[in-house]
Amino acid sequence: MKVSITSGRAEGPTKLNAFDNALLDANIGDINLIKVSSILPEGTEVVPVPKFLPGDMVNCVLAYTSSDVEGDLISAAVALATSDYFGCVVENTGINRDPEDVKNEAESMVRYMMDVRGLNINEIKIADESHIVKKQGAVVASVVYIG
Repeated sequence: MKVSITSGRAEGPTKLNAFDNALLDANIGDINLIKVSSILPEGTEVVPVPKFLPGDMVNCVLAYTSSDVEGDLISAAVALATSDYFGCVVENTGINRDPEDVKNEAESMVRYMMDVRGLNINEIKIADESHIVKKQGAVVASVVYIG
């Protein structure tokens, strides 16, 4: 299995448009995202985001938040960890939280998930995004499952 980890941020005239623009910024805006839970199969390889065909159905773990309050600091993060057996993914978001805290909390959660399963971590990858809202902002971070 191959996965990609990505993030994006954007403004838009509506909550939906800001979300869509953030997906476009993350290079996953022209596909259909299917939210899944947080397990990566054995042998998962992390690769750059490929060029998907418009309308592709793609499984993902997605962190998303938005705000329409000018000056809000919005953040999203995903963290993945792999082992020799399988791996885990977590998502985390925050509004008016230190972006480093959002990112560090995601890393802490994925480390815990691996530990409770008795898995030794081979690697951890994190994608995070933050944005100061002007009118209507959104941030996304995602692990997309390529197959």
